[in-house]
Amino acid sequence: MMENDFSYVTGWFMKTNTETTETSGAVDTIKWLLVLVLLSAAVIGNYLLADLSVVIRAAGVVALIAAAGGIAAFTAKGQTAIAFARESRMEVRKVVWPTRQETTQTTFIVLAVCIVMALILWGIDGIMVRLIGLITGV
Repeated sequence: MMENDFSYVTGWFMKTNTETTETSGAVDTIKWLLVLVLLSAAVIGNYLLADLSVVIRAAGVVALIAAAGGIAAFTAKGQTAIAFARESRMEVRKVVWPTRQETTQTTFIVLAVCIVMALILWGIDGIMVRLIGLITGV
């Protein structure tokens, strides 16, 4: 093997990663199927057990959805979603939110612009109706 030829080593690493990905992919697939079964059970159970109290059915649906969410959280995509949510929460903390006065002023400006635009469009519509009436003779 030459000094600069890393194809053997790279191929070995890729093969290991592929095997790990395939194993975790199979486990994730089973987890997602279990999530699907739990969510289906929530919907079907709520429909079939219509004679039970609404409170009991709602508690069952909430419990099944929570269980499905818990299982989904342990998949690769679930871990990614949780990491994204944590990072998003950190970013929201960094936002400089407007004061109450700035929010109120901006709201009034938006309302004023909306009213002015509505009046302008109403005027244009009235003019166009009259012009079309003159052209068509109606």
